[in-house]
Amino acid sequence: MFKKVLIAEDHESSSISVQKTLEDLNITNADYVDYCDDAFAKIQKSIRENNLYDLLITDLYFEEDHHHQRIKNGIDLIQKIRELQPFLKVIVFSAEHKSGIIESLFTQYEINGYVRKARHDSKELKKSIASVFINENYLSFDLKQEVKKLNSYEFSAYDITLVSLLAKGVLQKNIPEHLKSKGITPSGLSSVEKRLNGLKEALRVNSNEQLIAFCKDLGII
Repeated sequence: MFKKVLIAEDHESSSISVQKTLEDLNITNADYVDYCDDAFAKIQKSIRENNLYDLLITDLYFEEDHHHQRIKNGIDLIQKIRELQPFLKVIVFSAEHKSGIIESLFTQYEINGYVRKARHDSKELKKSIASVFINENYLSFDLKQEVKKLNSYEFSAYDITLVSLLAKGVLQKNIPEHLKSKGITPSGLSSVEKRLNGLKEALRVNSNEQLIAFCKDLGII
């Protein structure tokens, strides 16, 4: 099992929950920090002293207070730590539920496990730690289904651009001029209308407003 673990969590109740989970797994060497900057400093020190951490468990979102922080969230923390210790195992423990964001954590930031803060999260965290220890990525079954659903829609960069423009308040009839200014093709109004209608049909929504809301819920815009 992991020998040395770093936990970045600013909510005391969640930190206590993680601590109890580690104790149940007989992991006794664990450091807890409230801020991302402190977590990064711990990693730097462990590298200098050649006493590396085996695992980082971090939240995604940290509340701002009177302590000014250079690293403001878990994603930035993961990115910076990857530059120092590329093969450190990382589990995200967060209330975030948007499948688009969760998917990007695995594909873009190469995390090893994701556990959503919810009922039975201690049990899920134990499963995640055990799976990651044997080099298996971990995502609970219900979240896997949500990510699978997201992937089944196969949003292209073009699709995301169209919906993002709508979400910014750009009228559908004005989207072509925005596409042309960025050199994005196809930029014709008929192509834009055809693609948006195809998305609405695939996602079973009836309006651009519902399409925007659906994509926001998935976390892709």
